[in-house]
Amino acid sequence: MESVVVVKALAALAQSSRLEIFRSLVVAGGTGLTPSVLAESLGIAPNTLSFHLKELVHADLVSQERIGRNLIYRAQYDRMNAVLGYLTQNCCQGQACLIEAASRCDC
Repeated sequence: MESVVVVKALAALAQSSRLEIFRSLVVAGGTGLTPSVLAESLGIAPNTLSFHLKELVHADLVSQERIGRNLIYRAQYDRMNAVLGYLTQNCCQGQACLIEAASRCDC
């Protein structure tokens, strides 16, 4: 993974509302959430939520799928794991110090 991609992802998460949105989508798992459910559960205005979701999609941390009349947003676990892997790649002076299963999410 290139550092430019990691910086883009971290920049997207460096805002409290976007971090809350992303964490909610991680908790929701593969079923994802609609914008209306996210807005209601997080208390974020729909137009503000739309802006934040666009930023997360642009950073490739969240995917968007249209099912009928609904948009479903899901956390991109592979991208999240890649960012975490990049951040921990050289921990412990390059020695393997983390159990691999603890450093990634296989949801």
